[in-house]
Amino acid sequence: MKIKNREKAYNGYFKIYKLTVEQEGHTFTREQFDRGDAVAALVFDTEKQQYILTKQFRVGSESELVEVVAGMVDQGEQPEESIKREIEEETGYHVDKLEHLHTFYSSPGGTTERVMLYYAEVTRQNSEGGGNAHEHEFIEILHLTSEELDALETPDAKTIIAQQWAKLKRR
Repeated sequence: MKIKNREKAYNGYFKIYKLTVEQEGHTFTREQFDRGDAVAALVFDTEKQQYILTKQFRVGSESELVEVVAGMVDQGEQPEESIKREIEEETGYHVDKLEHLHTFYSSPGGTTERVMLYYAEVTRQNSEGGGNAHEHEFIEILHLTSEELDALETPDAKTIIAQQWAKLKRR
């Protein structure tokens, strides 16, 4: 498949491109949702021996979701900086240790979003967390034991991947 043309079809909070593509002599159009790069982290408090997750309303699912800390990579920022910033904003914790686990596309059939997933260890909470009011974030912080994390049922892919990684790590 070859992309012959790309035009911006929508330029709002997100961007949508209309692509003209060619494959095996056929030319057709596809829409591409330009979401940008995202970061996420399974956060573990090494003193309390608990995982820290978040609960917030998500527009895409039109529901509240329990999920790992997540956010977007700001322009000019390295992913490691982004996830440390997101952990501080959402949970109030300072990151002591950070390990990259996986980078994956969330939905490669139509969106550009790559998620860089990390494991983060923390010990001290410097602020309340809860997200940024100017971004209209209202985030509840949850503390889960290993057993509670394993039992968590969520439709969120990045959280499912983090759960599976944690289970495998404990074996």
